[in-house]
Parts: sequence; structure tokens; C-alpha cells
Amino acid sequence: MRFDIDNSLINSLLPAIVQAEDGLARLDERAARASIGGGFSERRHYFDAVGALWVAGELVHVEDLVLHDAHMDTRSPSHELTIAHAVLRARRRIWTGDPAWALTSAGLGVLAGIGGEGEGDAVPGKTAISLGEDDRDDAVDDALAAELAEIDAVLERSQRLLDSHANKVAAEAPAPAEPVKEKRRDDPLGLFDDEEWDEAARLKQWRKVLATADDLPPVLGAALMFEAWEKIEPLRRQHWLGGVLVASYLRARGKVTSHLFSFYTGLKTIRHERRRSRDRLTRLQSFLEGMSESAVLGLKEMDRLSLAETQMELRFRDRRSNSSLPQLAELVLSRPMVSTAMVARELKVTSRGALNLLNDIGVREMTGRGRYRAWGII
Repeated sequence: MRFDIDNSLINSLLPAIVQAEDGLARLDERAARASIGGGFSERRHYFDAVGALWVAGELVHVEDLVLHDAHMDTRSPSHELTIAHAVLRARRRIWTGDPAWALTSAGLGVLAGIGGEGEGDAVPGKTAISLGEDDRDDAVDDALAAELAEIDAVLERSQRLLDSHANKVAAEAPAPAEPVKEKRRDDPLGLFDDEEWDEAARLKQWRKVLATADDLPPVLGAALMFEAWEKIEPLRRQHWLGGVLVASYLRARGKVTSHLFSFYTGLKTIRHERRRSRDRLTRLQSFLEGMSESAVLGLKEMDRLSLAETQMELRFRDRRSNSSLPQLAELVLSRPMVSTAMVARELKVTSRGALNLLNDIGVREMTGRGRYRAWGII
């Protein structure tokens, strides 16, 4: 499968390429110079995680994701919410690493969970918990040790009896037929045990597209990489990783360095028929338009955050130097929403003190309820 782009295709994509390049450059320059750049970067992680599930056909509310990330769930997390949190953690891991780390074989191994960093560090047959418990073996009393020894002896005698009976039955039984591979309970169709679906080989095949993408403009190279990811499908359980790697690629190329670009936030606004079109030109245009739309949405959000920051600064300008309002402002700017419990834990104040701070800073209440309320910048 080849993913080359000829000159005629580039000429057709040129308007979309110019628009995407211009939009990403404007967003990156403003985010790098704005005082709310750090909060904007953190907020994009949440919105991109929700957008990744939207593109996959699942609905996850950003409020639930914020509470789940803060370990303050109001109910048991759904499977979709767990996946969205995995996207959130992957984006944070990529952002804290080197720009090109996620595109290396080691980075892909870590993100896909098939190797990479820390490989070979674990002791075979022991988990991290059991290694920590070995240091407490000396503290077991003699009485308990004696009882455990008796139980082990009984288990050993029972195992010998079972083994002898099994050997006798096996000797009398006819020759067994060819063994049939047992299917996993969580995979009744045998999809994830398919020997022909080699994820490592598919990831290697996808990484070969990087050489072609590096010879193209950054946004076109990113669109080509995402198209290859959709076609090759290297990871079945982490198909959402493709859009996150697109953001990492734009960062590695130096196109968006102030934050990790939120590709799925703009892509979810593109119709499914265009994103999955059989026409290659339509697909690439939809990916480029998704980047442009994400840049436009990012600029609008920065306008809202800048205005909100100015309004909050006016409220605590004449406060004492040890006031908690500046810290609360940073927290509000870095989260799509906050609750009194989140504010109380972050600022180390009481729930009533957190409520008073939220009232003093003038943040808008989002739920309209008397209990289980949340505040944020809309």
C-alpha cells in the first residue's frame, strides 16, 4: 500500500494547505505569547480527548472527564469515559516528552503498551505489589507462620493425589485430538487473537510513511500520516492514537510548539461522509479543514480565556498578597470546569472557603442547581 502524493493532488489541495498552515501559525504564535497559554494548553487536552471519542461515534461529556481525572466521579465511569481518560493521559505523556519521542519505535511501544520504556525492568512472576510486600515477610509471627505451613502441607498432599488421579485417567484415555485454540471470554469472535493481525508489523509499516510526510509541508504531511493510520489500522484497541500522533508530528516539525495541537477538536466538526469518503482528495481535504477549524476554535477560546482573565484580575487586584484568588484563577483557566471539592483540594481550604472564593472571583455557575454545582468559563 503506497501513500505517495503526486503534483496534481497537491495542486488541488493547495488552498486547503495554505489555510491550514496560516491558521496553525496564528494559533501557535498567539498561544506562545499569551499569559493564559499554560491554561489553554491544559484545556485542549480535555477537549481533544472528548473529540476523539466523538469521531469514534461515542459521546463523552467533558464535565464527566474532568471529574474522573480528579478522582471525583459522581457515578461509576463508563467504558467510553475510561477510553477518553486514556486519550487524556496519552496527550499529557506526549507533551511532557521530547517533540519527536512519540514517533519513535520506543515511544510508540510505550503508548501502545507493546514495549518501550521500562521493558525488562520487571521481575518475572512478581508484580510491583509483591515486590513491596517482600520486605514485610520478617514481621510475620511464628504462630501465623506455623499455621500457613500446615495449610501448605495439606495443599501439597491434595495436589499429589489429584496429579496421580489425572495421570491414571490420561493413561486409560485414547489419544487426544488436535488441540483447538480456546477463545478468550472477552473476545468471543477471536478478533484480538488473530495471528495475521500483527500490530508491531503494522506500526512499522505506518512509520515508513514518515519519510514521505517529511518531504511535504507540515500540515499535508500530518494529513497523509492520519490517512495512512486510518487505512493501515495498526492498533485495534487504540485507534484514537492516530490523531494524537498527528499533533505530536506537528510539534516535531515545529509547526505548533506552544501546545499539543488538538486535532480531533476540529475534525469532529467535519461530516462523517467526507472523513470516510472513497475519494482520496475529499478525505485529505477534510483532514486539512479539520486542522483549520481546530485553529479557529482555539483562537476563539483564547479570546474567552483572555477576557475572563482580565475580569478576574480586576477582582483580586487590591487583595492582600497572600490571597488565594490568583491560584484559583489559574485553576479555573486550566480546567473546563471546577467544583468546590476540586478547589478545596487544590488550594487546601475548606469547602465553605472554596465556595466563598468562587463567589469572590466571579466565575459563572454552569449547572443552575443548588447542589453538585460546577463553575467554569463559557
